[in-house]
Amino acid sequence: MAETLKEKTARGLFWGAMNNGAMQLIGLVFGIILARLLDQSDYGMIAMITVFTLVATALQNSGFITALANESHPTHNDYNSVFWFNISVGSSLYVLLFFAAPLIASYYHLPQLVPLCRYAFVSILFASLSTAQSAYLFKNLMVKQRAKAGIVATLTSNVVGVAMAFAGMAYWALATQTIVYNIVNTALYWHYSPWRPSLHIDFAPVRRMFRFSCKLLATTIITHINNNVLNILLGHYFSAHATGNYNQAYQWNAKCYNLIQGMVDSVAQPVLVDLRDEHDRQLEALRKLMRFIAFLSFPLLLGFGLVAREFIILAITAKWLPSVELLQLLCVSGAVMPMYSLMSSLVISKGKSGTYLWITLSLGIAQIVTMLLIWHWGIRTMVCAYVALNIVWLFVWHHFVNRLIGYRVSMFLKDVLPFALAAAGVMAVTHWLTASIANLWLLLGARVLVAAALYYLVMRLAGAQILRECMSFIKSKFNS
Repeated sequence: MAETLKEKTARGLFWGAMNNGAMQLIGLVFGIILARLLDQSDYGMIAMITVFTLVATALQNSGFITALANESHPTHNDYNSVFWFNISVGSSLYVLLFFAAPLIASYYHLPQLVPLCRYAFVSILFASLSTAQSAYLFKNLMVKQRAKAGIVATLTSNVVGVAMAFAGMAYWALATQTIVYNIVNTALYWHYSPWRPSLHIDFAPVRRMFRFSCKLLATTIITHINNNVLNILLGHYFSAHATGNYNQAYQWNAKCYNLIQGMVDSVAQPVLVDLRDEHDRQLEALRKLMRFIAFLSFPLLLGFGLVAREFIILAITAKWLPSVELLQLLCVSGAVMPMYSLMSSLVISKGKSGTYLWITLSLGIAQIVTMLLIWHWGIRTMVCAYVALNIVWLFVWHHFVNRLIGYRVSMFLKDVLPFALAAAGVMAVTHWLTASIANLWLLLGARVLVAAALYYLVMRLAGAQILRECMSFIKSKFNS
C-alpha cells in the first residue's frame, strides 16, 4: 500500500531526527576532543575563511536542489544538466579562489592564510559532484539514505580531524575534516541514488530553472554572509584569538538548533510543495510543524544556555570561558532559527523565491550596517545586536507568510508562545532550585534532569497535543 503524505512526513521527521541526532552527538563528542586539543587561534583561522567555502559551494549548486524539488516531475535531462553545470562552476570557482588567496590573507593581515585557503577550498571540488545526487534523494524523500550518508561522513571526517589534531597539525586538522566530509558524503550519495549522469550535455534545463533558482542562490549566499558576519568582521577588527572564542560559541549554538532545523528541513519543503494547491491543508501542515519546532527548540536552546558555563568548563576546559556569555546570548536567537527555515520553505513552496531573497537581503544589510556602526563598543555588544536583529526578522518573515497563506499573528503566537513561556519558566525555576549546588558535575546533571522533568510535567498538565503525538509515534516505532 502506498504511504500517505502524513506517513511520509512522520517517517521523514523520524529519520531526520535520527540523522541530525546522530550527527550532533558525533559532533558533540569530537567537538569536545578538538576544542581540548586546539586553541582559539586555530578555530579563528578556519572561521575567517569558512564563508568563502560556503559562498563558493552555494554558487556551484546555484539553488538547483531546491529548484529540482519544486519541479513536479524532474527528468533525467534536468538532473544531468545540473550535474555538469555544477562541475564546471565548481572547478572555475576553485581556480578563482586559488588565485584570490593572497587578497583574503591581506584582509585579515595573516599571510599564513594563503596556503590554508588553497588547501581548504579543495572541498568545493568534491561538493560539486554531489548536487544532482543530493537533489534526487531530497526530491524523493529518501531521508533515511541521506541520514546514513551524513552520519558516516560526519563520523569519518571527525576521526580524521582528531587524529591530525593529536599529531599537532593545528588548523590543518579542521580544514582536512571538511574535505574528508565532502568526499565521503559525495561517495555515499552516489551509492544510494540510482540516478547516473550521461555524456549528453544540455544546459537548456539549467537555463529554464535558473530564473527560479538564481534568487535562491543569491539568498543562500546572503544567508551565509549573515550567519558569518561576525566571523568576518571580528577577524578583521580584532584577532584570530577573539574570533575563535566567538566561533566556539557560534558552533555550539548551531549544533543545538541544527538538531531541530535539520530534522524539519528534511521534509518541510517537499511536503509544503505537495500541498500548495490545497490552502487549508498547507496551512494546517505549517502550523503543526511550527508547534513541533517550538515544542523542541525552546527547551533545548534555553536549556543549553542555562548549563552553558558548566558545559564549557567541564567539556572543553576553562580556557574557553570567554565563550560562555556569547553562547548564552546566541541561544536566545538560536531558539527561533528553525522557525526561519520553516517559513522560508513555505515561501519557496509558493514559488516566491524573490520574496525569500529580499527578506534575507534586508537582514544582511541591517546586520552589516549595524555591526560597522557598533564594532568599537566590543564583541558583546555586537553579539547582542546580532541576536536582537534575528528575533526582529522572525516577524518580518511572518508578515510575508501571512500574506501568502493567511497565517495570522494570533495563530503564530498561539502556536509558539506557550512553549516559549513554558521553557523560560522552567529554566528560571531550575536555576533557582539548583543555584546552591557547588560541584560542577552535580550542577550540570541536576539542571538537565530537573529542567527535562519540569518541562515534561508542564506539557502533560497543559495537555499539549504535540507531546501526545510524539509519544504515540515513538511507541509505534518501538512496537513495530
